[in-house]
Amino acid sequence: MSNSLTAVSSRAVEDRVRRATAPEQNQQIDRQTDANILHYANAMPAVIDERIEELDREWDVERLLAVNAGTVALAGLLLGATRDKKWLILPGITVALLVNFNLRGWAPALPLLRHLGVRTRSEIDRERAALLDSKADRAGA
Repeated sequence: MSNSLTAVSSRAVEDRVRRATAPEQNQQIDRQTDANILHYANAMPAVIDERIEELDREWDVERLLAVNAGTVALAGLLLGATRDKKWLILPGITVALLVNFNLRGWAPALPLLRHLGVRTRSEIDRERAALLDSKADRAGA
């Protein structure tokens, strides 16, 4: 898959995530992102670089859900193979929920994750871009 197609499909899921999130939670995440930008905007370049590195390591909601789904599915497979075949329903449910998330942008854990402030990649990248712009503006001044 090309990078541009990946970016478009990723943005589409993120848009669905924001639509599936309560407006108050989106606003809270946006306010926190704006506060982060203001906090670091006039910081020393080394501090901004540290923050950018933190943002590069920050897990977005898609990654967190994918890793969680993979972990649950693997646990179900292992339990189904070693304990009781009934555990094999767990990977089936997990995969169905993951497909639903990719199609609709909603998963059962999404409201909790968004309430905890877990951001989409574009929300993280908005902060990152603002800090890079701030750093560039200061370097050019």
